[in-house]
Amino acid sequence: MAVRIARFRIMPALTPLIAACGCTVGPNFHAPPPPAVEGYTAGPATTQTVSAAAPGGAAQAFVVGMDMPAEWWSLFQSPAIDQLVREAVRASPDLKAANAALRNAREIDLSQRGALWPAVSAAYSPSRQRTSATLAPPLNVNTDVYTLQTAQVQVGYTPDVFGGVRRQIEATTAQAEAQRFQAEATYLTLTSNVVAAAVQDASLRRQVTATEALIAADRDMLDTIQIARSAGQMASGDVAAQEQTLQQAEATLPPLQKQAEQQRHLLAALLGRLPSQAPADGLDLDSLHLPRDLPVSLPAKLVAQRPDVRAAEANLHAASAQIGVAIASRLPAFQLTANAGGLSQTLGGLFSSGNGFWTIAGSVAQPVFQGGALLHRQRAAEAAYDQAGAQYQSTVVRAFQNVADTLAALESDALQLRAAAGAERAAADASKLFKQQYEAGQATRLAALNAEAAYQQAVLNRVQAQANRYADTAALFQALGGGWWNRTDPAARAGR
Repeated sequence: MAVRIARFRIMPALTPLIAACGCTVGPNFHAPPPPAVEGYTAGPATTQTVSAAAPGGAAQAFVVGMDMPAEWWSLFQSPAIDQLVREAVRASPDLKAANAALRNAREIDLSQRGALWPAVSAAYSPSRQRTSATLAPPLNVNTDVYTLQTAQVQVGYTPDVFGGVRRQIEATTAQAEAQRFQAEATYLTLTSNVVAAAVQDASLRRQVTATEALIAADRDMLDTIQIARSAGQMASGDVAAQEQTLQQAEATLPPLQKQAEQQRHLLAALLGRLPSQAPADGLDLDSLHLPRDLPVSLPAKLVAQRPDVRAAEANLHAASAQIGVAIASRLPAFQLTANAGGLSQTLGGLFSSGNGFWTIAGSVAQPVFQGGALLHRQRAAEAAYDQAGAQYQSTVVRAFQNVADTLAALESDALQLRAAAGAERAAADASKLFKQQYEAGQATRLAALNAEAAYQQAVLNRVQAQANRYADTAALFQALGGGWWNRTDPAARAGR
């Protein structure tokens, strides 16, 4: 009964101190306001790009305030891309690491909350002892050999009078929130990189094919010129010029082949595979559907959508809370301890009347002199807050720049594709015409080969422009946050 009685005596003593825990020192955090701008560029925003008569050449409209789906890559209507993204989300070690870091941060946050509650421990200690006959027996029975059974409950409580513990919990909660958005940023970066890598892989394969055809045409022209030179119909300078043209074309092939191989290795790594396990089948550029309507978030909403900005805001929040932690460490610390239990020679007599014991103790400690360490820790926390604030501002500036750059790129891509598609059509018509004239004996073989080489160069330029448009469309979805706020699939958010 001694233990039970002691508990009822301890709790009333705790109540006034618990009630006193209402003061929280340090600044209260308020999220920075979004930038007071209406657009992403200095001039008037473009509402629609130009169109081109080529695959991926549809005009794209920029719809202000339009929301985006969580699986934004599905707008390309490519089963191949959908499959690649699903595999990457399932197997990427980077995403697994980010999710594990998020679980770690959340568990640390939950563990920190335990500091608000009393710490309770129970102990049981049996012992067998013998005292010297020179001493009087320590027990109330006349014996030198005895057994002691001790059972007790210990309670320790540190009232959070000035809110230092609550500020520390606030900091760890903000750190967990920062890790959450870092995981979201990892997810967004992964999915965006997979789409960009697949598009670039398809583009490089097409460029290699076009370059090989261009080299073949240049080599045929060189053979034709050399034959004509032997017949005295062309000068040595014509041969030298064509040799230079061929060598220049051949010099462009190895870098393209290297890029194509490295791109396949990159795609394999994004999928969590080794380079030797790269996908055998590549994406076909012409199979992609270019999204016609593109979202353009309001500037005031961008800071709430970008995971990197939200992570920077959470880091700023954590730094703000750490100021309160540092201030509280300079103020008095209160401690309350209680101990209740029983002591007996037998286990059955532990809680018998007269065998119980209890103690209640309280203390208050005020730091007096620590060489200025606590003051400088507070100043360090304030400097860390200023640093986090500057990093937040930098992140916001980069986010707006990212969106502005991508919008400008999409306008330029559309113009570039229109020009490249026009050049390709003209080169194709010229090549077809010269081939017909050559077959009819109205043009030389050299003229037909030269037109074919020009056509292959035009194909090369058009493929690059087409790929740029797909890649920058994906980049816009990434720049605007990727629609993570609309994701509901538990499998896609494993570990969150």
